[in-house]
Amino acid sequence: MRIDAPSNKANSQTSRASKPKDKAYKLFDGGGMYLEVAPNGSKYWRMKYRYAGKEKRLALGVYPSISLAQARAKREEAKRILALGDDPSLVKKAEKREKESQINNSFEKITLEWHDYKKPNWSEGYADDLLEAFQKDIFPYIGKVSITEIKPLDMLEVFRKFQKNV
Repeated sequence: MRIDAPSNKANSQTSRASKPKDKAYKLFDGGGMYLEVAPNGSKYWRMKYRYAGKEKRLALGVYPSISLAQARAKREEAKRILALGDDPSLVKKAEKREKESQINNSFEKITLEWHDYKKPNWSEGYADDLLEAFQKDIFPYIGKVSITEIKPLDMLEVFRKFQKNV
């Protein structure tokens, strides 16, 4: 059984030295990965692959923010996903949605929305003191955590830290 390894034709010098032309062009690396150089000089790592009988493209990142080594690692991860029978593009979109959901449902974001909703019913001093307490004593510990992941013991730990500071 023969396994074809990617040829890894691209290197950091060719990536860096590639100049824009009148039309977009590709510098192939192997394994379906290439660097697309746009007429405006932008450079994008992409990967061509087939899924369910259709040719598809996966964006791996923008050069030089994503290095050749990082792009190759992303290519290998995409190939691993393909080998499991999944579409790397759909997996990437699902991960992005999950990450956005985590950010939009963070304890800090939900608490700030609640604070804005309740603020008209409170005195200005109370509202400011409450917000300051959250920012100082609670957000540093669980502010970025999704509310769906916070457990009662997490809250108890934060309250104990808060009690020590009082």
